[in-house]
Formats: sequence, structure tokens, C-alpha cells
Amino acid sequence: MKIKELKSKNPKELNSLLSEKTSALRAFRFAVAGSNVRNVKEGLTLKKDIARIKTILNNIK
Repeated sequence: MKIKELKSKNPKELNSLLSEKTSALRAFRFAVAGSNVRNVKEGLTLKKDIARIKTILNNIK
């Protein structure tokens, strides 16, 4: 996601998006352990999205 898209959302939407991304990262990690992943870069993008969301949430508070 782009930073501009994230800044336009309210904190409630950001928290729900954060929980969605963390659960997706957890599922990705289990898939890697089971060797069922073809797109390895997906984990990196999920981590970056989570970091962006957390940064914006911290700036709001």
C-alpha cells in the first residue's frame, strides 16, 4: 500500500488493516515452513506494510 492511501484512513480502519496484514504474515510464515510458497517477496512486502501502518498509527497518537 502507498503511504498516501494509508494516511487517508481513520485509526479504526488502520487497526483492522493491521490485524489483517499480521494474520496474512502469520499464514505466509507457515506456508514457507511447509514449502508451499512461490512468491517469496510477499513476506517482505507484508512486513513493510505493517511497519508503515504502525508508523502512521504512532504519529496519530
